[in-house]
Amino acid sequence: MGRSAFFHGARTTDIHVFIVPLKVVMPDTGHQFDPTTADPFGCLPTGTTALSLSQGSPIFEAPSSEWTMNGTDVGAGQYNDVFQRAEFFDNVSVTGDRYHTALKPVTTLSAQTFTVPSGEGQTYDATAFGGCGDIGVVDINTMDHFLTALIPALGAEGVGPTNFPFFLLYNVVMGNPGTSLTSDCCVIGYHGATGSPLQTYSPTDFDSTGIFRNLHNTSVFAHEIGEWLNDPTGLNPTPAWGHIGQVSGCQNNLEVGDPLSGTLFPPVTMPDGFTYDLQELAFFSWFYGAPSIGAGGLFSDNGTFTANAGAPCT
Repeated sequence: MGRSAFFHGARTTDIHVFIVPLKVVMPDTGHQFDPTTADPFGCLPTGTTALSLSQGSPIFEAPSSEWTMNGTDVGAGQYNDVFQRAEFFDNVSVTGDRYHTALKPVTTLSAQTFTVPSGEGQTYDATAFGGCGDIGVVDINTMDHFLTALIPALGAEGVGPTNFPFFLLYNVVMGNPGTSLTSDCCVIGYHGATGSPLQTYSPTDFDSTGIFRNLHNTSVFAHEIGEWLNDPTGLNPTPAWGHIGQVSGCQNNLEVGDPLSGTLFPPVTMPDGFTYDLQELAFFSWFYGAPSIGAGGLFSDNGTFTANAGAPCT
């Protein structure tokens, strides 16, 4: 997404993002997981909602101070915007602070309600897993069919192929496939593309249950939006890599979040007083080989990767 970092000059791109809160009504209990209302179990700070916290996060707002990645001042902006700068820093730093791919404007649409069909969703008590409140699991294919049918209806609100609808879930994840919390689970977010002309989109969970290690509040937002920016269709080819992060086998695409799933960037406290979790992301050079063109000469934005992915995965 955005202008190529391999061409010099001013290359700022703004991409209109639509936050679409998704109220999910579960078939087994009737419980409604609603990102627009206070958490009924007290899993969020008083006076907040998953929506308000998402809106105020460093995913959609720029912190008051500039970012440092691998000891390098990479400028100001939203987290994923600045990650793109850091990822190609050798190319873009020579032009000052003019390379950006920002999510703006950010428009929040009215909440949409998804009443999950019978047998396609299940509610679980997160306290049984050491967490807070309840969590819902919806079959991923059922979720995706609902969203791809909903997107054309949002055209009247301005959603279309030149912008990005971001479907905000709250304490709802997806089984792949199925509805079990302990088997073939859990997809906490993904990015997809549908139709012609191509429409990209992402449903992603704001988690306050705390039952997923290092995958809570906006850490998965950082993962999915970072991947959407670098690999919007999932088809940008790389040398095969794997056996790392969430990838047990081999894959060969530019998914900058997958190799570091569960590895966090240092937390960021925003003006709303909430401390946000963000996932560390892998640089372009990690996939395509040394030397690194990223910030600090390293291969990820918080220095976990000090070398590239190595020989192709087998």
